[in-house]
Order: sequence, then C-alpha cells, then structure tokens
Amino acid sequence: MKSVRSIIALIITLSAVSAFSPNKPVTSVKPSSSLKIANPEVYEEAQARWEEQFSPLAKYGWGPSVHAEKWNGRHAMFGMFFICATAYAKGHGLIPDMDVPLNLKEWGTLATISGKGTITNGRAVILMANVHFFAISLMATICPLPFGDSLLLDPDDESYEKSMARNQQPFGYMPDWKTGLTEEAEIINGRLAMLGLISLIFATAIEQKPMLDIVNEWTGGFYY
Repeated sequence: MKSVRSIIALIITLSAVSAFSPNKPVTSVKPSSSLKIANPEVYEEAQARWEEQFSPLAKYGWGPSVHAEKWNGRHAMFGMFFICATAYAKGHGLIPDMDVPLNLKEWGTLATISGKGTITNGRAVILMANVHFFAISLMATICPLPFGDSLLLDPDDESYEKSMARNQQPFGYMPDWKTGLTEEAEIINGRLAMLGLISLIFATAIEQKPMLDIVNEWTGGFYY
C-alpha cells in the first residue's frame, strides 16, 4: 500500500510539472550570451503582460524574470537543506525530548497558546530556528553584501540596467550544463530543489506522514 501511495504521489508531481510544458514544440536559439531560450515569444508575451498590469512590481524585478527564478530557487535549496538537517538532528538525538509536549516552565506562553500537546519540543525548536534564519534572510534581502544581490532591484543603482537586460534572456527549459559557481548551475539546482519540495508536499499529503519520515525513506533510512 505504501508503494502504491508513493507511485500516486510521483504521478501527480509529474502531472503538475507537465502543466508548464509549452504548447508549441520547443525551439532553442542562441542569443549573444549563448543562453538557450525555449519559445522566446511566449516568455516575451508573458513579460509584456506582466509589465502592463503590474508595472510597479516589474520595475523592481518581480514577475516572470531570471531574477525572480534565482530567488525562488535559492529559497527552495535552503528549504531542502533545512529539512535534511532537521532529519539528521532527529536521527542523532540532537533535539532533546523531541516528541514531548512543551513545558510551561521552559517555554512559557508558547506552551499555553499551543493547546494540549499540539506543539512538541521538536516542533518548537524547529520553529525558533526557522525564525532566526528568516530574520537573517530578511536582512540579506534588504541590505545585501556587496558581492550579493537584493530581492528588490534598485532603479537608482548603477547595475539596474544590466540586471533588467539580464531578465530579458531566460535560461530556457534546460540551461547549458556548466559546473562550478555559475548561473547555469544555480538555476538547475534551484529548479531541482523546487521540484523536490513539490514532490515532498504531495507525498506528505497522500501518505499522511511527516516530511522527515518521507525524506528518511527516500534516502534509504540514511538519517534514522
């Protein structure tokens, strides 16, 4: 029965991915930056509609753009990393009394508002860890380091025109395979992470199991 549920989850995931396939045959062209673009007219039409309807957002790099895809991929990669790290912590006992309900003396108000046994020590520790990482991510978004980029493009920055021009050259469905610290590698890794999160959510909903248990099963019991 478990295997049947896993197969159903995989089929649904593949169906969701197929919804983003093009209506016309995929064609690849080589722009000056040697990036592959699949059906550029579809992408350009989507950008034009977005800029027309949501010009304030398009001005800052949001919408169907390379900039937005990078940020989505980065958050998905961090999410997958955090889930795997949590599974490792659970399997090696790094979170004490993980399945024990919160204690009023140790957790205070959080133990009272969570209801009887609703939040365990493990969930509370994971929650607080996510809050701290979210704060760091928020600061990196608003005030990035000189070698990084912000979530919102700054129209007054000298690199604004370059960033907007970059958004006009999508990577297509399969970027050129380039290893190392390259944009192509980041895009591929981000897409795989986003697909992994979608698959994990579907599997959790269908099998009615915690995400950590499913990840552990997918890795052949690697974590615990």
